[in-house]
Amino acid sequence: MKFKNWLFLFLFLWFSSAIFSQEKIVFDVKIKGAKKTKISFLKKILSVKQNDVLDSISLEKDIIQLKRLPAISHAYYQVFYSHKNLYNVFITVEENFTLIPEVNFWTTTNQQFSYKLGLYDYNFSGRNITFGGFYQNNGFDSYGLSFNAPHLFSKKWGLAVNHQNWKSEEPLYFGNKTANYLYNNISFEVLGLHQINFKNQINFGVNFFREKYQYLSGDTDPAIPQILNLKKTLFKLVYSYDNLDYDYQYITGFKSVLYAQYVITENDFQNSFHIFWNDFFYYKKLGEKGNWANRLRIGLSANENTPFAPFALDNNVNLRGVGILVDRGTGSIVYNSEYRHTIYDKSWLSIQSNLFTDFGAWRNPGGKLSDFTNSNNIHVYSGFGLRFISKKIYNATFRIDYGFRVSNGLGESKGGFVFGIGQYF
Repeated sequence: MKFKNWLFLFLFLWFSSAIFSQEKIVFDVKIKGAKKTKISFLKKILSVKQNDVLDSISLEKDIIQLKRLPAISHAYYQVFYSHKNLYNVFITVEENFTLIPEVNFWTTTNQQFSYKLGLYDYNFSGRNITFGGFYQNNGFDSYGLSFNAPHLFSKKWGLAVNHQNWKSEEPLYFGNKTANYLYNNISFEVLGLHQINFKNQINFGVNFFREKYQYLSGDTDPAIPQILNLKKTLFKLVYSYDNLDYDYQYITGFKSVLYAQYVITENDFQNSFHIFWNDFFYYKKLGEKGNWANRLRIGLSANENTPFAPFALDNNVNLRGVGILVDRGTGSIVYNSEYRHTIYDKSWLSIQSNLFTDFGAWRNPGGKLSDFTNSNNIHVYSGFGLRFISKKIYNATFRIDYGFRVSNGLGESKGGFVFGIGQYF
């Protein structure tokens, strides 16, 4: 009898659990704190919907997704019981100010006073659309217009359209000679944007552009034209894996972005060519105030012996302190590592100190892969800097770094200051 009693009790409890247990269901999703951003847009990109099973893992992913938006500086969720097996999900967002002016002043190597003025809205119409443009004068007139709407058609499909007319004086290197050319790039670009899933995204499209080179000063060579007008078509593919999490100025996780391009050109001086590079990012929070940040870039292009090689050695792009457009190559390996430490932190402003080392190696135009290990092609700079970070304005990080040369590169700058908006990477 004792065994029968235990068996009856077990079956009773099992059937009771099957009959009376009910899954927790989302009764409603409420969003608080959104002012400019449309509530309907935020709900469109959330994976958690009304009448779904309550899933904390999905909610955590939604919060990370929201914090990746330019319009949102921070977000968190709370769950409250409603009735029966129904629960209300409250998501609170803190918005960034996203109408950002761009104002830059500088002098070029020939002492030309230059400026760049722009205005961008990173949350145009409250739907995470970036729209804006710039005007630049560095002795020549340049302008650009950008429209980027990653969720224009649906949660996963969007569109980007860009136009640019860029002019700048740039040095070209051939042998031991250097010449300055006026470079003009006029382009129209259309890209499709597709979010495959929470971590993976692909962008693809075409860019029609015209490149013009006009000799200004410096050495000449019969093999190098003094005037070039090149019509080109560029097919572009960008694939990104993003597993980063943001907590105001702190970033943790891994990200990879692959850029692949094929350029078709119709001229006798330059052949069609391919180019690709991959950026790998790794961030780790150290203690309560430290952040270790890393970027590894590996890139190769068609290996033509031409002064118009695509990978540039430039302190605004890869090595802080090296100078502006110091050299060019058909291959590039760059590793940037820095430690950021918060020394001041309030609700609206953070200040970080920064220690960094930048390493780079290049393949000469027409060279070999062994160029990457040639000491003349290896450049190392190290230094320190400061970051002034607004917690209420998107991408409002003013940075200043001083980098000094560690390697024995010839013809390079021994060091210098580098200013910019946004983290270096």
